[in-house]
Amino acid sequence: MSTIATRTARDNRGIETAGRSPEELRDLVSIWGAELELAPAEVIIEWAAATFGDRFCVTSSMGDALLTDLVATVVPGIDVLFLDTGYHFVETVGTRDAVASTHDVNLISITPVQSVAEQDATYGKDLYKTDPDLCCTLRKVQPLAERLSAYDAWATGLRRAETRNRVIAPVIGWDAKKGKVKVSPLARWTDEQVDAYMAENGVLVNPLVYDGYPSIGCAPCTRRVAPGDDPRSGRWAGTTKTECGIHS
Repeated sequence: MSTIATRTARDNRGIETAGRSPEELRDLVSIWGAELELAPAEVIIEWAAATFGDRFCVTSSMGDALLTDLVATVVPGIDVLFLDTGYHFVETVGTRDAVASTHDVNLISITPVQSVAEQDATYGKDLYKTDPDLCCTLRKVQPLAERLSAYDAWATGLRRAETRNRVIAPVIGWDAKKGKVKVSPLARWTDEQVDAYMAENGVLVNPLVYDGYPSIGCAPCTRRVAPGDDPRSGRWAGTTKTECGIHS
C-alpha cells in the first residue's frame, strides 16, 4: 500500500481548503471512474484521500465497521459521519460509540433540525407511518446534504450485491443531487469477500445482525428477516419503499 496518499491526507487534516467546482469534480469522475473500476478498495481510498484531502469523508449507518475499519487504516483521523435520526436501535448507537473508541477516526453525529417530538408536533405523530419518504428526507437526506457541504467527496459502503437498485453503483460516481463525488470502495465486493475481511480483521458488528437484522435502519422501520430472505426485506416491510433517498 502506498504511503504517499495517506501522508498527504494526514497533512491536510484540519487545514481549511476551498472546494472544487462541480465541473472540476465531474471531470475527476470522468477521468478516474473507469481507471479505478477494477482497483482494490485500498487503492480507491488512497486516491480519494490524495485527491480531496480534508474534503473527503466517510458515512456509516453502523450496521458494522467494515468501511470505517478499512478507511482508517489508509487515512487515520478521517471524518466519519453518522446520521443520528432519533429513531435508532440502542444497539446501533452502542456500535457507533464502540467504533469511536476503537478506531482512529473523527466520528461526527449529525442530527436533524427538529427533534422527534418537534417533528411530531409539526407533522403529526409517527410521520414514518403516514409519510415515510418525508420522514427519511427530514431525518436523513437533508441533514446529510447540509453536512456534506464541507466536503467534495464522500465514501459509502454501497455494494452492488445488496439490491437490484445498486447493481450499477460505480466505484467513483457523480452524485448530481448533492453535487459531490461519491466513492464506493466496496462496490464490487461479494458477500464472501465481506465475510472474509470481517473475520480476518475482527471488525465490529452491530449485535442486531446476529439477531436476524442483516440490514439495519431506524427501529420503527426495520424488522427481522427470515433465513434465506432478501437481507433488505426487513426495511420498510409491507411497503413499496426500498431506499431512504440518500442513494437514490
